[in-house]
Amino acid sequence: MVDAGGLVEQGKDIMTVKHVNNNRVRYANKTIKKSTKSSCKKMRREVVFPRVPEVLQELYVSCREIFKGPGTVPPASDVNKLCKILDKMKPEDVGLSKNLHFFKATGAVNGTPRVTYTTIYQCDEFSLCMFFLPETAVIPLHNHPEMTVFSKLLLGTMHIKSYDWVDPKDTRPSSHLRLARLKANNVYTAPCDTSVLYPTTGGNIHQFTAITPCAVLDIIGPPYSKEDDRDCSYYKEFPYTAFASKQEEEEEEGYGWLEEIEAPEDAEMDRIEYLGPQIIANTSP
Repeated sequence: MVDAGGLVEQGKDIMTVKHVNNNRVRYANKTIKKSTKSSCKKMRREVVFPRVPEVLQELYVSCREIFKGPGTVPPASDVNKLCKILDKMKPEDVGLSKNLHFFKATGAVNGTPRVTYTTIYQCDEFSLCMFFLPETAVIPLHNHPEMTVFSKLLLGTMHIKSYDWVDPKDTRPSSHLRLARLKANNVYTAPCDTSVLYPTTGGNIHQFTAITPCAVLDIIGPPYSKEDDRDCSYYKEFPYTAFASKQEEEEEEGYGWLEEIEAPEDAEMDRIEYLGPQIIANTSP
């Protein structure tokens, strides 16, 4: 049964509560046993560790085998392998409920609800993370330098807009503007196919806007790292016609100008600890 704010599982004589508290997803730390003597009800506490779903463990093992660290891009065969695994994944494989607290966030910037994220696993080669977007929440236009990213929409309906840079670099009329080609400008509803972007193609610069509450599972290889010059950059977009001649306006469809900006206020996210089904980590592929 689904309870507001979390998951409730009921057995014959035990009820286990999974709830949200103080921006942390907590998996039940209290178990209530029924007693035949109403005056002698006993309560005992125990931690519940959800059993790892097979598909989640398979995803982790495959990532360990496929991602080789900075400067590498998985071959097509490995990309297809990961996509097939992700396409099978369901919200419950990572312990999600549509009624979780972070889908109803009240903290907002200029009226825009804040995004919440959690990390399932991270190493030098890749990270598994989830983003939770309340209705109308936005992850602003940003890039993924030197990264291969797999995105799986687990819950909700989302608008995704993405660009790739056009080569050679075209920075007119200002050195702060750069020409980009539109790769996607569509609405997606879960369940849907996994999307993949590469270091320079596939929509490396993208923006997420939640039409309904959404949950997205991302695999990022390698992860963001300021120390390794893989920091996230944000962009403001301008229509192609804003800085094009009349002759060029005839060719404007599918292009735009992007200007790098400081991280906008709505780029700030709340982090929660992941206490869903735990993968069984090892130190070697």
